Amino acid sequence: MEVGFLGLGIMGKAMSMNLLRHGFKVTVWNRTLSKSHELVEHGASVAETPAEVVRKCKYTIAMLSDPSAALSVVFGKDGILEQICAGKSYVDMSTVDADTSSKINEAIKERGGYFLEAPVSGSKKPAEDGQLVILAAGEKALYEEVIPAFNVMGKKSFYLGQVGNGAKMKLVVNMIMGSMMNAFSEGLVLAGRSGLEPSVLLDVLDLGGIANPMFRLKGPTMIQGSHSPAFPLKHQQKDMRLALALGDETATSMPVAAAANEAFKKARSMGLGDLDFSAVYETVKTLEEPSRNSQLR
Repeated sequence: MEVGFLGLGIMGKAMSMNLLRHGFKVTVWNRTLSKSHELVEHGASVAETPAEVVRKCKYTIAMLSDPSAALSVVFGKDGILEQICAGKSYVDMSTVDADTSSKINEAIKERGGYFLEAPVSGSKKPAEDGQLVILAAGEKALYEEVIPAFNVMGKKSFYLGQVGNGAKMKLVVNMIMGSMMNAFSEGLVLAGRSGLEPSVLLDVLDLGGIANPMFRLKGPTMIQGSHSPAFPLKHQQKDMRLALALGDETATSMPVAAAANEAFKKARSMGLGDLDFSAVYETVKTLEEPSRNSQLR
């Protein structure tokens, strides 16, 4: 099976590498060409534009940073629409809002192509291990055709119906995750300020009803002040913003998510946007540590 892959960031690179390792022929494109070098060493071909990828491949997958990037790759110069036609399919695995997915879907269908949105739940390690959860919606026949690729990139795929449902589900998941990370950060700081050992708190949490892989994975590195980006904080804040917009559309009160979003915005203002989203922990620590705050800047 030959596929195209657009976007070689933290997630896209790992996902396309898994496809190569499992025998797929992959043609890649990325704005920064140097990010494709390692994939070429593993057998990937490189295209100069998204349009060239679509011309060459029946199936093209994208993993892009935000709605603006997703729209640009489709509608921009040398974009998807210049080559999409009957017999060609586009699978967008980026995290965007439902309106963005709908615009892309309509444009591709007008040209006879097929579209599937398929955002993923999971960050760097699950992407590397092929353990993502894939939230697909759109053309059912296309979903069934690309299941072999999904099975390589993920541990479970859901088909959620019409375009927009995948985007909405992903935003709900990431809204919950971002809110949890803020509560977790406050708990770690509260434990330390109260004379308790945060590492013992991690052990206690892991034995209780709120034990989860995120606390288990992120907790030790957060205590150490290490926030190597598995999922950049700036993208988490983008997802919180989009989730809150969905709340506006549906008249859903979301005070916890709104407060969490403000914390992520604060972290971005402190220059932490390119670190892991766990760096929101630093905003809680610095509320009482002005000197530490100035060092982070």
